[in-house]
Amino acid sequence: MKIDISIRTYRCAMFSRFCLFGLVGLALMSQASAAEIHVAVAANFTKPAEALGAAFTRKTGDSVTFSFGATGALYAQITQGAPYEVLLSADNTRPAQAMKDGLGVEGSQFTYAVGAVVLYAPGIDVTDGKAVLMAGAYQHLSIADPKTAPYGAAAVETLEKLGLTYATSSKLVVGENISQALQFVDSGNAELGFVALSQVVDKPASAVWRVPAELHAPILQDAVLLKTGADDPAAKAFLAFVQSDDGKAIIAQFGYTFH
Repeated sequence: MKIDISIRTYRCAMFSRFCLFGLVGLALMSQASAAEIHVAVAANFTKPAEALGAAFTRKTGDSVTFSFGATGALYAQITQGAPYEVLLSADNTRPAQAMKDGLGVEGSQFTYAVGAVVLYAPGIDVTDGKAVLMAGAYQHLSIADPKTAPYGAAAVETLEKLGLTYATSSKLVVGENISQALQFVDSGNAELGFVALSQVVDKPASAVWRVPAELHAPILQDAVLLKTGADDPAAKAFLAFVQSDDGKAIIAQFGYTFH
Protein backbone atom coordinates (compact mmCIF):
# COMPACT_ATOMS: atom_id res chain seq x y z
CA MET A 1 0.00 0.00 0.00
CA LYS A 2 2.81 2.35 0.82
CA ILE A 3 4.37 1.71 -2.58
CA ASP A 4 1.03 2.26 -4.37
CA ILE A 5 0.52 5.54 -2.50
CA SER A 6 4.01 6.67 -3.35
CA ILE A 7 3.49 5.86 -7.02
CA ARG A 8 0.16 7.66 -7.06
CA THR A 9 1.70 10.66 -5.32
CA TYR A 10 4.55 10.72 -7.83
CA ARG A 11 2.16 10.43 -10.76
CA CYS A 12 -0.04 13.23 -9.39
CA ALA A 13 2.99 15.43 -8.84
CA MET A 14 4.23 14.79 -12.37
CA PHE A 15 0.77 15.42 -13.82
CA SER A 16 0.43 18.68 -11.88
CA ARG A 17 3.88 19.74 -13.05
CA PHE A 18 2.99 18.85 -16.63
CA CYS A 19 -0.22 20.92 -16.40
CA LEU A 20 1.69 23.83 -14.92
CA PHE A 21 4.27 23.74 -17.70
CA GLY A 22 1.47 23.52 -20.22
CA LEU A 23 -0.30 26.56 -18.81
CA VAL A 24 2.93 28.52 -18.73
CA GLY A 25 3.62 27.51 -22.30
CA LEU A 26 0.17 28.61 -23.42
CA ALA A 27 0.59 31.92 -21.64
CA LEU A 28 3.95 32.50 -23.30
CA MET A 29 2.50 31.57 -26.70
CA SER A 30 -0.39 33.98 -26.10
CA GLN A 31 1.98 36.79 -25.18
CA ALA A 32 4.12 36.04 -28.19
CA SER A 33 1.16 36.08 -30.57
CA ALA A 34 -0.50 39.20 -29.13
CA ALA A 35 0.26 42.32 -31.13
CA GLU A 36 0.55 45.99 -30.17
CA ILE A 37 -0.86 48.58 -32.54
CA HIS A 38 0.15 52.25 -32.53
CA VAL A 39 -2.65 54.61 -33.50
CA ALA A 40 -2.57 58.40 -33.92
CA VAL A 41 -5.94 59.84 -32.89
CA ALA A 42 -7.50 63.30 -33.14
CA ALA A 43 -7.99 64.67 -29.62
CA ASN A 44 -11.78 65.01 -29.99
CA PHE A 45 -11.99 61.24 -30.35
CA THR A 46 -10.13 60.43 -27.12
CA LYS A 47 -12.98 58.84 -25.15
CA PRO A 48 -14.46 56.72 -27.95
CA ALA A 49 -10.97 55.62 -29.05
CA GLU A 50 -10.20 54.39 -25.55
CA ALA A 51 -13.52 52.53 -25.46
CA LEU A 52 -12.85 51.02 -28.89
CA GLY A 53 -9.35 49.98 -27.85
CA ALA A 54 -10.59 48.24 -24.72
CA ALA A 55 -13.30 46.37 -26.63
CA PHE A 56 -10.87 45.38 -29.38
CA THR A 57 -8.38 44.04 -26.84
CA ARG A 58 -11.08 42.00 -25.11
CA LYS A 59 -12.06 40.51 -28.45
CA THR A 60 -8.63 39.82 -29.94
CA GLY A 61 -6.05 40.00 -27.18
CA ASP A 62 -4.12 42.60 -29.18
CA SER A 63 -3.36 45.89 -27.44
CA VAL A 64 -3.71 49.39 -28.83
CA THR A 65 -1.47 52.30 -27.89
CA PHE A 66 -3.01 55.68 -28.69
CA SER A 67 -1.31 59.03 -29.22
CA PHE A 68 -3.77 61.92 -29.02
CA GLY A 69 -3.35 65.41 -30.43
CA ALA A 70 -4.42 67.95 -33.03
CA THR A 71 -4.79 66.30 -36.43
CA GLY A 72 -2.33 68.65 -38.11
CA ALA A 73 0.28 68.08 -35.43
CA LEU A 74 -0.13 64.31 -35.64
CA TYR A 75 0.21 64.36 -39.40
CA ALA A 76 3.37 66.42 -39.12
CA GLN A 77 4.75 63.69 -36.84
CA ILE A 78 3.79 61.04 -39.39
CA THR A 79 5.64 62.86 -42.18
CA GLN A 80 8.68 62.93 -39.91
CA GLY A 81 8.65 59.17 -39.41
CA ALA A 82 6.55 58.65 -36.28
CA PRO A 83 5.82 54.89 -36.06
CA TYR A 84 2.03 55.10 -36.18
CA GLU A 85 0.27 52.36 -38.13
CA VAL A 86 -3.19 53.93 -38.19
CA LEU A 87 -4.44 57.52 -38.29
CA LEU A 88 -7.89 58.42 -36.97
CA SER A 89 -8.14 61.99 -38.21
CA ALA A 90 -10.59 64.77 -37.36
CA ASP A 91 -10.91 65.60 -41.06
CA ASN A 92 -10.75 63.89 -44.42
CA THR A 93 -7.94 66.12 -45.67
CA ARG A 94 -4.96 64.60 -43.89
CA PRO A 95 -5.80 60.97 -44.76
CA ALA A 96 -6.15 62.06 -48.40
CA GLN A 97 -2.83 63.88 -48.09
CA ALA A 98 -1.27 60.70 -46.70
CA MET A 99 -2.25 58.98 -49.94
CA LYS A 100 -0.71 61.74 -52.04
CA ASP A 101 2.45 61.73 -49.96
CA GLY A 102 2.83 57.97 -50.29
CA LEU A 103 2.29 57.43 -46.56
CA GLY A 104 -1.12 55.76 -46.72
CA VAL A 105 -2.23 52.38 -48.03
CA GLU A 106 -4.25 52.78 -51.20
CA GLY A 107 -7.96 52.09 -50.72
CA SER A 108 -7.84 52.09 -46.91
CA GLN A 109 -9.33 55.56 -46.29
CA PHE A 110 -12.89 55.71 -44.96
CA THR A 111 -15.11 58.04 -42.91
CA TYR A 112 -15.45 56.49 -39.46
CA ALA A 113 -17.53 59.28 -37.88
CA VAL A 114 -19.13 62.65 -38.50
CA GLY A 115 -18.31 65.06 -35.70
CA ALA A 116 -20.36 67.81 -34.11
CA VAL A 117 -18.97 71.06 -32.71
CA VAL A 118 -20.74 72.60 -29.72
CA LEU A 119 -20.53 75.69 -27.56
CA TYR A 120 -19.90 74.60 -23.98
CA ALA A 121 -20.33 76.78 -20.89
CA PRO A 122 -20.67 75.06 -17.49
CA GLY A 123 -21.60 78.32 -15.74
CA ILE A 124 -23.83 79.88 -18.39
CA ASP A 125 -27.13 78.81 -19.89
CA VAL A 126 -26.29 78.42 -23.57
CA THR A 127 -29.55 76.84 -24.67
CA ASP A 128 -29.62 79.71 -27.18
CA GLY A 129 -25.91 79.75 -27.89
CA LYS A 130 -26.19 82.15 -30.78
CA ALA A 131 -27.80 84.78 -28.56
CA VAL A 132 -25.10 84.30 -25.92
CA LEU A 133 -22.35 84.76 -28.48
CA MET A 134 -24.02 87.80 -30.01
CA ALA A 135 -24.53 89.44 -26.59
CA GLY A 136 -20.79 89.17 -25.89
CA ALA A 137 -21.19 89.23 -22.10
CA TYR A 138 -18.08 87.13 -21.51
CA GLN A 139 -14.35 87.80 -21.28
CA HIS A 140 -12.83 84.71 -22.85
CA LEU A 141 -13.91 82.25 -25.53
CA SER A 142 -11.88 79.07 -25.95
CA ILE A 143 -11.18 77.38 -29.30
CA ALA A 144 -8.65 74.87 -30.62
CA ASP A 145 -5.92 76.09 -32.95
CA PRO A 146 -7.69 76.39 -36.33
CA LYS A 147 -4.41 75.80 -38.19
CA THR A 148 -4.02 72.26 -36.87
CA ALA A 149 -7.39 71.29 -35.35
CA PRO A 150 -10.44 70.85 -37.63
CA TYR A 151 -12.79 71.64 -34.72
CA GLY A 152 -10.93 74.92 -34.25
CA ALA A 153 -11.38 75.67 -37.93
CA ALA A 154 -15.11 74.94 -37.57
CA ALA A 155 -15.28 77.33 -34.62
CA VAL A 156 -13.64 80.12 -36.63
CA GLU A 157 -15.98 79.46 -39.54
CA THR A 158 -18.96 79.63 -37.17
CA LEU A 159 -17.85 83.00 -35.80
CA GLU A 160 -17.40 84.28 -39.35
CA LYS A 161 -20.88 83.16 -40.37
CA LEU A 162 -22.31 84.93 -37.31
CA GLY A 163 -20.38 88.09 -38.10
CA LEU A 164 -18.43 87.88 -34.83
CA THR A 165 -14.86 87.52 -36.08
CA TYR A 166 -13.82 91.05 -35.09
CA ALA A 167 -15.92 91.20 -31.90
CA THR A 168 -14.37 88.03 -30.51
CA SER A 169 -10.79 88.46 -31.75
CA SER A 170 -9.55 89.90 -28.44
CA LYS A 171 -11.46 87.32 -26.37
CA LEU A 172 -10.15 84.14 -27.96
CA VAL A 173 -8.10 81.71 -25.90
CA VAL A 174 -6.49 79.24 -28.30
CA GLY A 175 -5.56 75.71 -27.24
CA GLU A 176 -3.10 73.44 -29.01
CA ASN A 177 -5.92 70.97 -29.59
CA ILE A 178 -9.55 70.43 -28.68
CA SER A 179 -8.64 68.78 -25.37
CA GLN A 180 -6.82 71.90 -24.24
CA ALA A 181 -9.71 74.06 -25.44
CA LEU A 182 -11.95 72.08 -23.09
CA GLN A 183 -9.42 72.38 -20.25
CA PHE A 184 -9.51 76.17 -20.56
CA VAL A 185 -13.27 76.12 -19.96
CA ASP A 186 -13.23 73.54 -17.18
CA SER A 187 -10.43 75.38 -15.38
CA GLY A 188 -12.25 78.71 -15.57
CA ASN A 189 -9.69 80.35 -17.88
CA ALA A 190 -12.55 80.84 -20.33
CA GLU A 191 -16.25 81.12 -19.53
CA LEU A 192 -17.23 79.22 -22.67
CA GLY A 193 -15.64 77.49 -25.59
CA PHE A 194 -16.13 75.57 -28.81
CA VAL A 195 -15.43 71.87 -28.23
CA ALA A 196 -16.49 68.50 -29.61
CA LEU A 197 -19.87 67.06 -28.60
CA SER A 198 -18.13 63.81 -27.65
CA GLN A 199 -16.22 65.63 -24.89
CA VAL A 200 -19.35 66.96 -23.17
CA VAL A 201 -22.01 64.44 -24.17
CA ASP A 202 -22.77 63.78 -20.49
CA LYS A 203 -23.12 67.46 -19.49
CA PRO A 204 -26.46 69.21 -18.72
CA ALA A 205 -28.36 70.31 -21.81
CA SER A 206 -28.30 73.96 -20.68
CA ALA A 207 -24.48 73.92 -20.75
CA VAL A 208 -24.21 72.71 -24.35
CA TRP A 209 -25.36 74.34 -27.60
CA ARG A 210 -24.97 72.27 -30.74
CA VAL A 211 -23.79 74.54 -33.52
CA PRO A 212 -26.18 74.38 -36.50
CA ALA A 213 -24.73 72.45 -39.43
CA GLU A 214 -25.10 75.39 -41.81
CA LEU A 215 -22.60 77.45 -39.82
CA HIS A 216 -19.58 75.32 -40.74
CA ALA A 217 -18.45 72.67 -43.19
CA PRO A 218 -19.23 69.06 -42.21
CA ILE A 219 -16.62 67.49 -39.94
CA LEU A 220 -15.95 64.24 -41.77
CA GLN A 221 -13.50 62.25 -39.69
CA ASP A 222 -11.55 59.79 -41.80
CA ALA A 223 -9.28 56.90 -40.94
CA VAL A 224 -6.40 55.54 -42.97
CA LEU A 225 -4.02 52.60 -42.71
CA LEU A 226 -0.49 53.96 -42.90
CA LYS A 227 2.30 52.25 -44.82
CA THR A 228 3.98 51.32 -41.52
CA GLY A 229 0.96 49.11 -40.78
CA ALA A 230 0.49 47.73 -44.28
CA ASP A 231 1.73 44.26 -43.33
CA ASP A 232 0.27 44.20 -39.82
CA PRO A 233 -2.86 42.00 -39.58
CA ALA A 234 -3.68 43.50 -36.16
CA ALA A 235 -3.74 47.06 -37.55
CA LYS A 236 -6.08 45.95 -40.32
CA ALA A 237 -8.23 44.09 -37.82
CA PHE A 238 -8.52 47.21 -35.66
CA LEU A 239 -9.76 49.29 -38.60
CA ALA A 240 -12.24 46.53 -39.45
CA PHE A 241 -13.47 46.60 -35.85
CA VAL A 242 -13.95 50.39 -36.03
CA GLN A 243 -16.22 49.84 -39.05
CA SER A 244 -18.11 46.92 -37.51
CA ASP A 245 -21.55 47.15 -35.93
CA ASP A 246 -19.95 46.79 -32.49
CA GLY A 247 -17.50 49.58 -33.25
CA LYS A 248 -20.19 51.90 -34.59
CA ALA A 249 -22.34 51.29 -31.52
CA ILE A 250 -19.47 52.46 -29.31
CA ILE A 251 -18.82 55.53 -31.47
CA ALA A 252 -22.51 56.51 -31.50
CA GLN A 253 -22.57 56.57 -27.70
CA PHE A 254 -20.38 59.68 -27.83
CA GLY A 255 -22.67 61.69 -30.09
CA TYR A 256 -21.10 60.93 -33.47
CA THR A 257 -23.14 60.13 -36.54
CA PHE A 258 -22.19 58.34 -39.75
CA HIS A 259 -21.72 59.49 -43.32
